This record gives sequence, structure tokens and C-alpha cells, in this order.
Amino acid sequence: MSRLSLLDLAFFLTESEESPKHVAGLMIFKKPAGSSAKWVHGLAEELARHDKPVPPYNKVIDFRSLGGPRWRDAADFAIEDHLFYHNPESLLSERELFDYVSGLHEPLMDRSKPMWEFHLIDRVAGGRFAVYSKMHHAYADGVTMSRWGASSLNTSAKSRALKAIWTLGDKPRREGDESQASRRAIFGKLLRSLDNWRKILGGTTKLTTQLALEQVGLTRNAVALPFRAVENTPLTGTVSAGRQFATAHVPMTRIKKLRAMTRCTLNHIALTCIDGALRRYLADSGIELERPLSIQMPVNLRDENDKVSGNKIGIVLVDLAPSDSDPYTRLREIGFTLRSVRNQIDGVPSIAVAQYTAVLAVIIELIQLLRLDRVLPAIADTLVSNVPGPSKPLYMKGAKMEQSLPISTLPPGNQLNITLYSYSGTLHFGLVATREMDNLDRLGRYIEDAFIELEDAVFQPMTS
Repeated sequence: MSRLSLLDLAFFLTESEESPKHVAGLMIFKKPAGSSAKWVHGLAEELARHDKPVPPYNKVIDFRSLGGPRWRDAADFAIEDHLFYHNPESLLSERELFDYVSGLHEPLMDRSKPMWEFHLIDRVAGGRFAVYSKMHHAYADGVTMSRWGASSLNTSAKSRALKAIWTLGDKPRREGDESQASRRAIFGKLLRSLDNWRKILGGTTKLTTQLALEQVGLTRNAVALPFRAVENTPLTGTVSAGRQFATAHVPMTRIKKLRAMTRCTLNHIALTCIDGALRRYLADSGIELERPLSIQMPVNLRDENDKVSGNKIGIVLVDLAPSDSDPYTRLREIGFTLRSVRNQIDGVPSIAVAQYTAVLAVIIELIQLLRLDRVLPAIADTLVSNVPGPSKPLYMKGAKMEQSLPISTLPPGNQLNITLYSYSGTLHFGLVATREMDNLDRLGRYIEDAFIELEDAVFQPMTS
């Protein structure tokens, strides 16, 4: 981990107090039976003894490097700058916990220090406590952060081992891995670089051509076009400071049953529910859509053996259902669109998708930086991402993690981000928004309602 990719750099260059670029997770734990009132405080004290972070948790950004911005080791590290214990005066309900965490999620992170924080929040109702963990997005993508988080927890309730996430991280490469002096190694590196540029040029040309053909009407619904968000809705506009958080939850057993019956994927079902919920939410404000809602959707470009930090994602645009029709019809329409997107991505080298995404991200961020988002439509109506999580329960020193909820950052021009995270038999929807959006909790309920409506549309005809 040394130099920054173009996408990682974009997170820094366009960051502001109104639009911080960190992402987080909220984990809610049930205290072990018989634990004392000071159990969580003791946990914090024990974690504080793990004061030797490993990459990337010991890295700070250096913008003055002659070779360009890069990561370097922090000269001074103090665990008290990153580990925090909170003991509220009264028990926090789930809603009060979400409000508490929203406040922690708002401020920018200090770039002079490694940009991560780990908050232990005591006194959550129901004999529980919470962990709010945040990190700047330039360090890693959601898939990587999820892997680090899972590796820091135990798979058995009996285990009392305590692992601090900041002491796990990536294994550093051996000194000779990146810089061999032999001519053969240099020549091989040059060939790989030329091949990568060939793939980038060919892939980005293909992607650009697809967009051009769609724009002039020579293809229809083959790809989604950027900067066509529905105007004058609560979903888009200049991002302001202040954040709020809400959730929705759907059991994976019911999702699997729907998948088997309809031969579709989890993404098909989730996007159908989000589409229906957003339409209902907008209808509450008297907004009737004349064209489909569009979303930005990150796709993982890592192969299964890639364990290096940083961001390796592509962003694709997806148009949702063209009309507020029967939920089952919407499911089929969205499934067709996602298959088209999949064909688009599979037909282009992943390195080209990553480079195209980075360039588009820089353009979007510059639009926000120059305040052009006040006159130009957003690239899409919202962003929806899906990060797979552990399928089995996890524990922290005997405390069972009951929920693991994602809290992401807001893309330019969007007031809302929805992140899906599957954990231990439940699909969690994490909704983060500016405080400009009204009734975010209601949108969460609408997502759950939309899932029930989809079940009814699929299964009721069978029983009638």
C-alpha cells in the first residue's frame, strides 16, 4: 500500500465538510449473560492495550511527496485518538442509538492521523452495546472492510480471545516483491503495463461507444445513461452537512424462497423492493414519475485471491422499472436490465471498468466541487450497493453480534445512499441521508412493505 489510485485520490480532492468520504459499520451486540455493568468499559480498556496498528491502520496521506500523493507510516500514533468509549446517561433505544451514531458519522476525519475510529457505545436497551467503526473510503472498499471486520470477531460464543481490527489488516508484502532489479523483471513489468493500457483503451472505447449508441437512439435499454436523474425530487440536490440513518430488514429464508420460485438473484429482489419503496415515498410528496428511477451500483472487480487494500470497484448505472406496475412485473423488468448490465461488464476487461469508473467519479466530484450540481442533474437518483457479509453468527469475547448495519457516504448530487449487507440470515438495508430528507424511517418501512407485496404477487396466484 503506497500510491493512490485515481479513484482513491478523488475521495480526497473533493472531500468537504458537507460531503465527508468515510464509510462505517454499526454492530449491535448482546452482552454475555451475567456480565457486570462495567463489562463494556473493561472491553474498551483491553482493546486500548492493542496499540500497535498494522497497514493500513498505521498510514496517513502525504500530499507533499515528490512522486505524487501516497500513503506513509504515521510518525506518531496514539490509540486514544482512535478508540473511544461512550457511556450515555440513559439507556438508548434503537432509534436513539441511530441518532447518536448519525452525529458520530457527520464530521470530517483528521488527515494528520490515520483516518479510522472505533467507538464502543454502552447502555443500549435490551442488555446490549454497539460498536460504530468508521474509516476513510480511500483506504479500502466495502468488501475489504467487511472482510477485516469479520476476521476481528470470533465464530464461537465460547471463545474469549479479543482481536483488535487495527492489528489485523493486510499482510505486508516482502521487500523484494515490488522492486526486483533484474532486467527480466523490469521487462516483464513493462509488458504488463503496456497490456494493461491496451485493455484500458479498448475497454473504455467500447463502453463509450455503447453510451453513444444509446444516446442517439440506435440502441434501446442496452445501457443506462448518466446525468438523467429525475429532477426536483427529495432524492437529489446539493449535498449538505448533517446525516441521519435508518434501516430495513428482510429474512434471508424468505428471500431464498422467492429466488427459487422466480429464478432471480438477491439483487433483483432487493432492487425491486427499493424501486417500489422509492416510488411510494415520492408519491407521498405528490411526485409521479414519468421515467424509471436510475441508480449507481458498485460492482466488485477483485478476484477471490486479491487481499490488498484500496478500492477495486466499478460503478455501473442501472435503470429500474419503467412503470409503477405489479411488483412481479417490476421484478422481471429489473431482472432484464441487470442482465444487460452484466453483459456489458463481462464484455470489458475489469481494469478498463475500473479506469472508466475512476474518470467518471472525478468528473462527478468536480461537478460538486464547482457547484455545478445546482444546475446539472445528478448522475443517477441514488446509489445502491451490496456487500456480502458472514452467513453465520459472530461474537466479540462471548457477546453475540445481533445486527451488522452499513453506513456509507453520499455521492455528489444525491441525498440518499442505500447499502445492503447480509449477515447471519438477515438482509439489512442501511439508509444514510442528509437531514434534508423527510421521514427516512418511513422509507425503511416502505422497503419492508414492498417485499411483502412482492411475496403476495408471486405466491398468492398459486393459492387462488
